[in-house]
Amino acid sequence: MKTFFLTKKTGLIFVGAALLISFLFFTFTHWERPGTAAAVKKPIYQGNSGQKAVAINVNVDWGEEFIPAMLEEFKKQNTEVTFFVTGVWAEKNSDLLKIMKQAGHSIQNHGYKHVHCNILPKEKVKEQITKAAAVIESITGDKTSFFAAPYGEQNNVITEAAAEINYDLVMWSIDTIDWQKPVPSIILKRVSGQLHNDAIILMHPTESTVKSLPELLPAITEQGYKILPLHQLIINETE
Repeated sequence: MKTFFLTKKTGLIFVGAALLISFLFFTFTHWERPGTAAAVKKPIYQGNSGQKAVAINVNVDWGEEFIPAMLEEFKKQNTEVTFFVTGVWAEKNSDLLKIMKQAGHSIQNHGYKHVHCNILPKEKVKEQITKAAAVIESITGDKTSFFAAPYGEQNNVITEAAAEINYDLVMWSIDTIDWQKPVPSIILKRVSGQLHNDAIILMHPTESTVKSLPELLPAITEQGYKILPLHQLIINETE
């Protein structure tokens, strides 16, 4: 009886050890280590270049009537920005998109439609990005690598979807809230009072934005900041 008890106890110890080893092996082999393809990137709220520079991101799904005036002001101030456009908008405004590209601005991905990605399954989020990417590339000849979700939404599903198809999910650190159509002085105050190295400034094509640019762009540069396309503020630390 005593021998049976010891044998049973020893067997339980061996079984427990085997289970522990199996668990540790599975955890190690499936752990998403930083720097691997499976590791999920965090949303980008600002650049990491360390420069005294900012990026202006313009999200576009409407307001095309204001873009020519914005382009003219950017040209006067020798400023290059990053336009995030939806695929549907790009299809309807292909000639204007080509002008934006020819003016030296970066064209990036705002999804195919202006939908709430935070309620979509991962594969549908990927579809929104890839469909927009195909449209933009067919018009401009350039691939996109940054994704700004409509409505500024972000959650684990959106972040993982973007990462799995090699996109960076982009947010912002300074919001003009220009879609509320404030007077230009309000936009100027919101931006100039929050400037910092590697800031990402969010805009939209509105009348208020157009009217603010003649004062806003000089106000940024007078504080010693360069205005650069977004990709010049992002350093890929895995390279």
